Parts: sequence; C-alpha cells; structure tokens
Amino acid sequence: MSYLMNTYARQPVAFVRGEGVWLWDEAGNKYLDALAGVAVNGLGHAHPKLTQAICEQVNSLIHTSNIYGVLRQEQLAERLCKLSGMDKVFFCNSGCEANEAAIKLARLYGHHKGIATPTIIVMEKAFHGRTMATLTATGSRKVQAGFEPLLTGFARVPYNDVEAVRQVAEHNHDVVAILVEPIQGEGGIKIPDADYLRALRQICDDKGWLLMLDEVQSGVGRTGTWFGFQHTDIVPDVMTLAKGLGSGVPIGACVARGEAADVFQPGNHGSTFGGNPLACTAGLTTLQVMEDDQLLANATHIGDLIVDGFKQALIDVAGVKQIRGVGMMIGIELDRPCGEVVKLALAQHLLINVTADNVIRLVPPLVMNDSEARQLIDGLSPIIRAFLGRVPT
Repeated sequence: MSYLMNTYARQPVAFVRGEGVWLWDEAGNKYLDALAGVAVNGLGHAHPKLTQAICEQVNSLIHTSNIYGVLRQEQLAERLCKLSGMDKVFFCNSGCEANEAAIKLARLYGHHKGIATPTIIVMEKAFHGRTMATLTATGSRKVQAGFEPLLTGFARVPYNDVEAVRQVAEHNHDVVAILVEPIQGEGGIKIPDADYLRALRQICDDKGWLLMLDEVQSGVGRTGTWFGFQHTDIVPDVMTLAKGLGSGVPIGACVARGEAADVFQPGNHGSTFGGNPLACTAGLTTLQVMEDDQLLANATHIGDLIVDGFKQALIDVAGVKQIRGVGMMIGIELDRPCGEVVKLALAQHLLINVTADNVIRLVPPLVMNDSEARQLIDGLSPIIRAFLGRVPT
C-alpha cells in the first residue's frame, strides 16, 4: 500500500477469488458478499457465461478506437435502447463520465436554445461522481470540500420536493434540465414518493427541459426492473448507467431519446476507451444472462425476502428507524452513526457498507438465492442488535 495514494479508507482484507455471492481472502477465509463491489457485480463473481465471453473476446479483439466502427458497441446500444424505449447511446468508462456527458449534453442543449448560462437543477444529498462537474452536482459538502471553486450552472433543491422545483422554475429562466436519481444510493437508499418522477416529467414537458436520470446505481436490474424509472409510467430524456452494466468490467453509458439524442455531433464529446469490444461484450453478456436467468424477478423476490426478514428480526430493536428497499437496493437506517458495523460484519465474514453515516447499505449480487439471503439476515441481525445495545445515541 505504500505506493498507492491514500484515497481510500480500506478494510483490512484482500480477496483472491470469488464464486457467486462468495469471496475468499488470501488466508482462505470465505465471505458472504452483500455489497457486490458497490452494486457492480450483479452476476456475482466468476459467472461462467461472463468469464467465457470475456475470454473469447480477449482472444480476438480488446480495443481498436472510436474512429472506427465497433460492432459490439452497436449491438449493446441497440439492446439498451430497446430495453429502455430510448434512441441513442454514448459509451464511456464510469458513472461519473456518464453523468459528465449528460451535463455537457444539457448545456449544449441550452446553448442551442439561445440560453447563455444553462442551469441544471440538482438535489440535496445526491451523488453523481467526483469529477469537477459531477462533484459540483453532488449534494454533499463532504465530497466537495477542498476542491473549490466549484462550477456554476447548478441550482440545488431538496430531494423528493416537487414544490421546490416549481419555485426554481418560476424564478430561474436559465434552467434547461433536472438531474436526479430515481433512488438516492449514496444519500442513504432514499426512495421518493410514487408520483415524484411523474411530477418532474410533467414540469420538464411544460418547460421544455430535459429530465435526466442518474441510474448508475439503480439501473441494470438492481431494483427489479431493467431501469429504476420503469417502476413508473414515464421515460426520461437522458439516462446514465454504469456499475452493474459490465458486471465488473468498467463501462458507462449516457442514453438519450428525442431531441436530446441528437445534441452531440462529431467533436462535441468522446472517449478513448469508451465502448470498446471488451467492455461491450461484458455488457451484452450481462444483459443476456439477466434475461435468461430471470434475474429481474429474482431481484424483486430476494429483495422482498431480505427486507421482510430484517423487519422480523429487528422488529423490537430500539434504534432501528426504518428498513426500506426496492428490489436488491436496501437500506437499514439506524438512529446513530454506524460505520463500526462494517468492521463488526467483516469480522463475521459478511461484506456490507454504510452510507449517509447511519444507513447500512445492502446491494448484493442479483444471483443471490433464498438460502444465501437468509444467511445474510441471520448473520447481520445479531451484529446490529449488539451494536445498538452498546453504542449510545
């Protein structure tokens, strides 16, 4: 570690192999993975179909360049558009790059409409990335601190507050888009009201704005539908993806429809590695396995099992404020900071994490089965009970 920049508060373990929802460390200890690389490894570890597809692609072609046609990229773009009801895709390497592309797209969209200083409405407690534009859009002073001056062109409102958006619309005539997560992941698995996205869609339609959904964490089956917005009857103008799309192979995507799909022209944006044959093979295989193995239905079933199981196990525990989730995107909110629970769980060979200081976040691989879900409930519930019993508010 002495040769690595000190950018992560790492846990004292390193893994050498995995299979399904299980990981093994250097000493041969076995861990139940309820974090999945932070909602990345939807197919779990070492999925045989993904491994085979990646190996075959590596043996033929890894990378050429976006100055040429990329067959796998075209195939993955078509698949994503058909699944989402959208029109065109730009590929990159990560979630923050996908969001950066969306921000650039919105600004260019505004300039095309004659708006000199295009503004994007963003949300408190949001997380969109760590590049300069995306950390400005992120609603966390902890993430932003030390990197000032931040960018202009963003108006921040509380999450799940439609009236606050209407107030901005009334007073700021430079707004061109709303950027919002269907479920706030880093913000604490915050689930908005059922009509929230529908109301934002209506405002955008009335004002000629773009509705841009950050589905980096909620997309690709995580919530039991292909994309989080599909729990409603709306479709965004722009959607960003990453995390689970490549099952661990880095890939991001900015998906758009209608007028937004044609904003970028040659020279406006680009990526050296984005959408190369290897990454797109991982994406195509991920989507195919999810369809073949009915992992969307499994995400709903296992997610409900986990939420209900924890509610039963912790029903009488003071200090548990709420247990909530959509599909396999689950939060257990406590009444106090609980970062220590991560270490306590690690000692019991359970991999979880804590976000928003007091929310235990569970985003397991979508391949988790009933038995493994019950092991998670039975293993973590006593840890939470013990922690709350000895740590005062």
